[in-house]
Amino acid sequence: MKHSAESNYVNLTTTPVPRLIISLAVPTIISMLVTSFYVMVDTYFMGKINTQSTAAVGIVFSIMSIIQAVGFFFGHGSGNYISRKLGAHEADKAEKMAATGFFFALFTGIILSVLGLVFLTPLSVMLGSTPTILPYTEKYLGIILLGAPFMTSSLVLNNQIRFQGNAMYAMIGIVSGAVMNVFLAPILIFVLDLGISGAAIATVISQIFSFTLLFRMSGKGGNIRIRYKNFTPTRSFIKEIIGGGTPSLARQGLASVATIFLNVAAGRYGDAAIAGMSIVTRISMFINASLIGFGQGFQPVCGFNYGAGLYARVRQGFWFCVKVGFVFLLLLAVAGMGYAEEIVAVFRKGDPDVIAVGAAALRWQFITYPLGSWIIISNMMLQTIRKPIPATTLSSARQGLFFIPLILILPTFWGLKGVEVCQALADSLTFLLAIPLTTYALREMKRKEANKL
Repeated sequence: MKHSAESNYVNLTTTPVPRLIISLAVPTIISMLVTSFYVMVDTYFMGKINTQSTAAVGIVFSIMSIIQAVGFFFGHGSGNYISRKLGAHEADKAEKMAATGFFFALFTGIILSVLGLVFLTPLSVMLGSTPTILPYTEKYLGIILLGAPFMTSSLVLNNQIRFQGNAMYAMIGIVSGAVMNVFLAPILIFVLDLGISGAAIATVISQIFSFTLLFRMSGKGGNIRIRYKNFTPTRSFIKEIIGGGTPSLARQGLASVATIFLNVAAGRYGDAAIAGMSIVTRISMFINASLIGFGQGFQPVCGFNYGAGLYARVRQGFWFCVKVGFVFLLLLAVAGMGYAEEIVAVFRKGDPDVIAVGAAALRWQFITYPLGSWIIISNMMLQTIRKPIPATTLSSARQGLFFIPLILILPTFWGLKGVEVCQALADSLTFLLAIPLTTYALREMKRKEANKL
């Protein structure tokens, strides 16, 4: 894992694109899958206790999404800039941006933690907690909020390291914390009998551990060391973070809002409906994590080569990722259609109502999963090559522009089925929107490539 900034540049701009993306994608896929384990583990163990605990974890996930959105906003906003500047051999600007993105995320995480704890009860109710779920939500959320500064900062470090082409370092930092959570959670939940509070404590301890590792590794292997003296909150740097990070903020932030609307809509049909939809959300997040990790292996290739003017390599990488992602999701969807009940039952075996709701929603989502390849890879490319308006539009579509209106309208006409089918319809509409946005960017790169000849 010995690297230098120059060797990273040569590697990212000369290695054959498919081989390069795969080498970078393997650790990022592992990172994404293991990261999703934080909530998957809590959902699994809470399913061993009761339906209310399972639902509470799903409800709090919307706040965790907001915290993650802040981390991805500063991480992707600074990381995209860093990769382009390193590709253009402007290391001094990259160093300043690294510190700026990190400290902005740290300060924002502290603010979110304080505000959330001050307004804990009304916040829990607003997120969709029913009276029977509320005590569990307050216990879990009150502890999770303490880890907000570490979560936002860890995501920035992880993305900055990844955008510099050192995905292995990023993977180690994230995976170590998640593995700790897997082993620590059952001890605190069952052995020490802390219940849902134990799940939250295990998550926060694991996040602090990941943060510590990532911070120590941020200055190794040719990575940019974080120094406060490089913190540069200038207008131009803030503009770059906003331009590069807003698509991630919109995507994650609207996912949080969509989860709140989903919980409220499902809550009309009882705690089992909330728990069932919460489980499906976790399963979908886990499946999409593989594709997102694969796309993240493409992002540093995209950023470095776009900054170096090697547009043909960017387009080649895009098509490679779309094709591989489509085949992967298609095979997964076909294999999963017949086992929806069994998949949901892993998380809540003893409640047939939860399984019925979850299995129906999961089958609908399996139908549209393959479309996610074009949607996710397109969004990552548009964001990395600094196309903020189409990137933000596309990232806002799936969980915002389409999902929120649909979740408000469909249950009125179709009842619980309207809740179950909502995400699949939103994905279909997002795919149709992504086609012209992405095609235009690909043609623009082709024109630039032709003009260089």
